[in-house]
Amino acid sequence: MAYLISEVGKELLSDVSRFCESQIRQKCRSWDETGEWPKECIRQAMELGYHTFDIPEEFGGPGISRIDAAALLEEIAKADAGFAVTLAASGLGLRPVLLAGDAGQKERACGRILEGALAAFCMTEPQAGSDAAAGTVTAVRDDGCYVLNGTKCFITNGSKAAFYTVTAKTEPEAGAAGITMFLVDADTPGLRIGAKEDKMGIRSSDTCEVVFEDCRIPVENRIGAEGEGFSIAMKTLDEGRVWMACIAAGIAQRGIDEAVAYGKLRRQFGRPLTAHQALRFKVADMVIKTETARQMTAHALLKLDLGEDCRMEAAIAKCYASDMAMEVASEAIQIFGGYGYSREYPVEKLLRDAKIFQIFEGTNEIQRMVIAGETIG
Repeated sequence: MAYLISEVGKELLSDVSRFCESQIRQKCRSWDETGEWPKECIRQAMELGYHTFDIPEEFGGPGISRIDAAALLEEIAKADAGFAVTLAASGLGLRPVLLAGDAGQKERACGRILEGALAAFCMTEPQAGSDAAAGTVTAVRDDGCYVLNGTKCFITNGSKAAFYTVTAKTEPEAGAAGITMFLVDADTPGLRIGAKEDKMGIRSSDTCEVVFEDCRIPVENRIGAEGEGFSIAMKTLDEGRVWMACIAAGIAQRGIDEAVAYGKLRRQFGRPLTAHQALRFKVADMVIKTETARQMTAHALLKLDLGEDCRMEAAIAKCYASDMAMEVASEAIQIFGGYGYSREYPVEKLLRDAKIFQIFEGTNEIQRMVIAGETIG
C-alpha cells in the first residue's frame, strides 16, 4: 500500500516503520508466548497518535486519507498483527459514533481517544455470531435511562476500552429492526469484564466478555434512533472489514519477506533456495495474491473516501485477503521446511495470526453471502 500514499503519509510511514522495528518486532515474540497485552508499547504508540487514524480532522484527527491510514496499519501488521488489531478495533468502536452520533457524542468520543483512550465495538454474543440479529442483550427504557442486561463475547479491547458502542434489543421480538446502538462508558455501574479468551493467534490483542447487569445509561447515550442499531452496525462492519484486509495483507507481506530472506541464506543441492525454480514460482504466487488483495483493499478504501457504498467491495477485500493470508503464511512455512514448523522462527506465528481474519468481522462464509446477495439479489 505504501506506493499509493501521499507525501505526508510517506513521512508518517517512515516514523511508523522505525517504531515497529525498535519496539514491536523485538517484543512481539514474548507477547505471543505469554498472551500479555503490551501496555507500555501501546501507550507509546498512542502518544505518537497511531490510534487516531480514524478521527476526522474536524475533531482533531490527523486528516489523512484512508489509503494513507491503510499503509500505516499494514506496516504495523507486518510487525505484529495483534498490535495492529488493537489499534484498528478502537477505530471500529468509534465508527458507530462517527456514522450516526450527534455532534456532542462525536466531540466527546473523539476527544477521549485523542487523550489516550481506546474504544471497543460490542456486537457478538454467545448465541449470536454470524446471525447478529439473534442477540439477546436487552435495553429497557426506564425513567430517562436505558437498562442494559446481557453478555457480549469475543470483544477486542474488551478489558482495555474506556468506552463501548453496544448493540442491544429495545424490541426483543422485532429481530434486526428491534436493535438499537448505545454509547457506554467503561466505568458505568453494572458493567463488568468477564472471561478473557486464551487465543490461538493475535495473542497480543485483548479479547474478552463484557457483561451488563442492570447497567443504566442515560437516554442521550443512544446512538441514532431506536431500531437503527443493526443498520449502524452493518455500516460499521463494512469499514471494519476493509481494515482487517489491510492487516491480512501485512501478515502476508511479512511471510514473503521472511521466506525470501531465508531462501537466500539456505542452501540445498549446492545452491540457495531462491535459485530453484520451484521456490521462485512459489514466491511469485505469494506476491501475486498479496498484491491482488492490496489492490482490492485500496479500491474499497477509495470508495469510502469518496463517500460511496462499498458493501460488496469490503466483503471481497476481507474475504480474499484473509484466505490469501492463510495461503501465503502456509507457503512461507513450506519454504522454511522443518524450521518453519518451529517456534524458533517467526513464520508459524503468521499462520496462527492469519486464521482469525477468516472468522471475525463476519466469517468468510458470511462475506460470500453478502457478495452473492449484492450480485444476484
